[in-house]
Parts: sequence; C-alpha cells; structure tokens
Amino acid sequence: MRQRPAFLFDLDGTLVDSVYQHVLSWKDALDAEGITLSVWRIHRKIGMSGGLFTNQLLREIGEEITEEKRERLRQAHAEAYRTHSKSVVPLPGARELLDTLTREKLAWAIATSGRMETAKHNLDRLGVDPDQVPVVTRDAVTFAKPEPDLFIAAAERLGVPTEGAMVVGDSIWDMLAAQRCRALGVGLLSGGYGGEELERAGAFRVYEDPAGMLDHLDEVGGR
Repeated sequence: MRQRPAFLFDLDGTLVDSVYQHVLSWKDALDAEGITLSVWRIHRKIGMSGGLFTNQLLREIGEEITEEKRERLRQAHAEAYRTHSKSVVPLPGARELLDTLTREKLAWAIATSGRMETAKHNLDRLGVDPDQVPVVTRDAVTFAKPEPDLFIAAAERLGVPTEGAMVVGDSIWDMLAAQRCRALGVGLLSGGYGGEELERAGAFRVYEDPAGMLDHLDEVGGR
C-alpha cells in the first residue's frame, strides 16, 4: 500500500503573513538596547530560534553576548510583537489548504521556532487550536531551526517517520532542517526568500504561497 505523506508546517511566513511583523518587533527590541541594525539583516535570520538569532546578530556587530541581554531582547521582542501581531492574517489559501488535508485524511502538524507566547497570536488568527492540532513550539525542544528537532517532534506527535514527510516552510532554515531529518522540503515564497535560495537549501518544490501549494497538491503526494 502506498504510504500517504504527512505535512509538517512552519508557521510564520508559511501559514500566516507575520514575517515582517516579527522583523519590526526585533527592530524595536534592538533599538531599545541601543543596537542599530538594518532591517534587511534582521529579515535574513527570521525563522531561526530567538536564541540563535540574537547570538548571530550580536556577533555580527561585535556586541558582547550575555544571557541577561539575550533574555532581555527575547522579552522585548515578545512584548513588541503583541502590538505588531494585530495586523497578522492567514496567508492566501492557508485555511483552505489545512481544511483540504484534514478532509483528505492527510496528517499535518505545525512546528515553529517561536515560543507559544508569540505563536498563540498567529494560531488564533489561523483558527488552529493547539489542543486539537499537534503544535510544537520552541518551548518543547532543545534546539530550534536549522536543527531538525522541531520537525522530528512534530512527526512524533503524528506517529509518523520524518523520512518521506513534507516539511513546508518559507525560509532556508526550514529547508536545512528538513534535510537534516531526511524529510522533503517544500518552499513557499510568502516569507520573502527567493525561489533559488530555497532550492539551494533543499526545496524540491517551490510555490508562491499556501494557495499555490493547494493548486498543485498532487505534485507533493496530496491527492
């Protein structure tokens, strides 16, 4: 019998249009610390865990990295995101894609580098109840993307192997994590990364957004 794939979704930039709200929230947090950084540099690292994100940014600009500063930035980002997240909406086709997978009895879960304190805002707008749908956040794993822990944990919640599963994400960090757990990467352009970047990082299919993926669901074993 042909094994039907399971789908492991990133959240920000993949199912909800929230990448730039996160960028602005990090900018607010960095500004509060007196750290000047161009917005484009922040965007290039969205999708990593917050800890790795701050480590890389602070190292790039030669700032001392302390646990106290890292935690202060994380909390400031979460506080700023509570304001910026008011403009977050589901990406085109996101709800329809998830509804179709559910109707077709195809397993799916969400795995996000965000902690539940920020992910909850996005899940609410998407209409996903973490008590009903497997949702794995940064709080539940030791390492976040580009490590594969989030997707491995999501697959375990579904009771499926990662081999042959589809990791759907908008960043190169999602695609690298997919390769590390031997899953197939499906890239979406809705987070701001280019198609060639996603393909170089391991995506075997790239679509504009969830609606584009839904239109080509047969290409990733969804029908």
